[in-house]
Amino acid sequence: MLPIHQNETYEDGQVIYEENKHGDWIYVIEYGAVELSRTVEGHKVVVSLLEPGDVFGEIGYLSGERRETTARAVGRTELGIVDRAFLDDEFNRLSGKFRTVLKAMALKFAGTIQMLVQEKARRRKPRSARTFSLAFRDQKSLVKATSLDINGLGVFIKTDKPLDEGARFNLRLMLPGDKDPLRIGCEVAWRRIKTNDPETSPMGMGVQFVQITSEDRRRLEAAIAGSN
Repeated sequence: MLPIHQNETYEDGQVIYEENKHGDWIYVIEYGAVELSRTVEGHKVVVSLLEPGDVFGEIGYLSGERRETTARAVGRTELGIVDRAFLDDEFNRLSGKFRTVLKAMALKFAGTIQMLVQEKARRRKPRSARTFSLAFRDQKSLVKATSLDINGLGVFIKTDKPLDEGARFNLRLMLPGDKDPLRIGCEVAWRRIKTNDPETSPMGMGVQFVQITSEDRRRLEAAIAGSN
């Protein structure tokens, strides 16, 4: 049982902390519930709904980075704030190497949250099964490919030369009727290098857009909406 320094009560909808703000308090839900969410392009994406007994805020404590999510009370909620002196004392007893491991784990988990949020947001976006002409470079040459299941946040690229997971690259995407291609910075989220059914499960890679201007996203989403 974690030692509690003090208790705080929040009313329904009240914000406990906001994403991208600094903070390293760790909380335990005594009663009520807490919603964790992120804002993507002006829309709230719910990451998790926590219940009594759940602990949250630990990523900020371990990583020292800004908060990954906004925490908001659902109904009248009472939180216990974990005793900071206890946490610091226990944490500082660990070896420097193990503290580094814990911080790396926290940062990796934060990255997982980001991917989850992007995936949830992507599924809310209008999609198009229509193919668009694409081109990207691998280590040897320029690869020409086509899109499947594209929206404003990412695309599945049908290719027998998928890049490695986590690889970042620049994508050139041609929109119908446009002479100037979109140039989008991408990251490979997953890939398929083998398949038993190339028609329904073709080889390729699922990528997320990590660098795209607001104007290019608008152009892309307009083209997708026009193709549905």
